[in-house]
Amino acid sequence: MRYVIIGAGAVGGTIGGRLAGSGHEVVLVARGAHRAALADGGLRLRVPEGELTYRLPVVEGPAGLGELRADDVLVLAVKTQDSETALKAWGPAAVAGGGTAAERLPLLCAQNGVESQRLALRIFRHVYGVCVWLPCTYIEPGVVSAVGSPLTGILHLGRYPHGTDGTATLIAADLEASHFEAPVTPDVARWQYAKLLANLGNALEAVTGPMESTAAVALFERAKAEGTAVLEAAGIPYADAEEQKAVRGDKVFLAPLHGTPRGGGSSWQSLTRGTGTIEADYLNGEIALLGRLHGVPTPLNDLLQRLANTFARERRAAGSMPVAELVRLADGTEY
Repeated sequence: MRYVIIGAGAVGGTIGGRLAGSGHEVVLVARGAHRAALADGGLRLRVPEGELTYRLPVVEGPAGLGELRADDVLVLAVKTQDSETALKAWGPAAVAGGGTAAERLPLLCAQNGVESQRLALRIFRHVYGVCVWLPCTYIEPGVVSAVGSPLTGILHLGRYPHGTDGTATLIAADLEASHFEAPVTPDVARWQYAKLLANLGNALEAVTGPMESTAAVALFERAKAEGTAVLEAAGIPYADAEEQKAVRGDKVFLAPLHGTPRGGGSSWQSLTRGTGTIEADYLNGEIALLGRLHGVPTPLNDLLQRLANTFARERRAAGSMPVAELVRLADGTEY
């Protein structure tokens, strides 16, 4: 199978680089300065064993590949706010032998949150969800880092909305030969909702910086408590902390990379890069949506969603709000 990585940033670049490193055929999809750097100097992947360079085909969109192959696997790794544009671009792409990508090819949604696969299923017939446990960072155009060791990450995957099949098993085998653990599960959404609860801290980190103080940790626990209450009210199952701990074990710990400081999470990176957008609508906003549907108040997640969007829109510096100010605002929210 050939893997087409749609969005070769931190997650996509790491998955693509690791697959290429184990001998799999990979095409990267990127734009702007990142695309130019990838085309000029290759993908530079900084991992605990050193910096690895992969010179791979790079395109901006399906036109750059011409007709897709019947053995292509599309890996959607853009931020959720960019999913719809990517799906509409790649869905109609022609596949050798007839038909389109949307009709014939598997699409893996390797993203935070739960919304992208829902969007994908409106267009693609064969959609697979991926729960991404992968500590990685976009460093600069052409360069990404992944600090996980001994495994680079854990990627639960399965068909969306549920089930497994032979394609998922084949993809998992390729990933497991590429420094990942990739459990195939018929209920991948259960793992994604558990990850969603953890990602509720992304906006908090983006706005106030690393969660190092007692006050910041307490805010994170409040946000998660709202999320848990919402999932319980909605009857949505999720893997609990003990189950997640049992799966992770000591398989992925953070190994410091010489000369490469560990950056913040995906939302922090969006603010740092000044992209003008952030994924809070699909993380804290997912909890807010479910809360409104099921009559559960989510004031802190509402606040974090609003602040993260303001920071992105106004291109404010990541981590520039004092935690004490956020506590004041959070304590003033009304249920």
